[in-house]
Amino acid sequence: MVVRYILPVLLTFTSFANAVELRHVTVRTGTEGLDPVPLTISNAGREALSCNADFAHWYSAAIATAAPGKSARVELWFDPKTGTYAILNDKRENLPVERLWCGLAGHAYATRVQIALDRTEAVKGERAVTCDVAQDRLVCR
Repeated sequence: MVVRYILPVLLTFTSFANAVELRHVTVRTGTEGLDPVPLTISNAGREALSCNADFAHWYSAAIATAAPGKSARVELWFDPKTGTYAILNDKRENLPVERLWCGLAGHAYATRVQIALDRTEAVKGERAVTCDVAQDRLVCR
């Protein structure tokens, strides 16, 4: 009879003890050790573009817009040691980019196309892509 009451109480406290683990996280700031890789996104289409970056599986932010016939420039930074691209926020903290994508403004997520970020592009020092609608899809090359 005692096991019937004590066991559920013990299991409840055990799950709370393992639920949260707090660790100090050091956020890298500035551009020391990083190479600039500016990205120019040109809009060759008839609708405005909205470009976004995913910084974590749960966080994304708009990073640029480009009206039809116009271009937008995104300041990317590359860490040659880790192969990581980053964008600096207003505090100059490095936000590692997991994914960078553009879509048609107003329904960017539904029309999104991923912009590939790889090490070979970083070596060139800058990158340019042009986005347009082809066969009812947004294409960025």
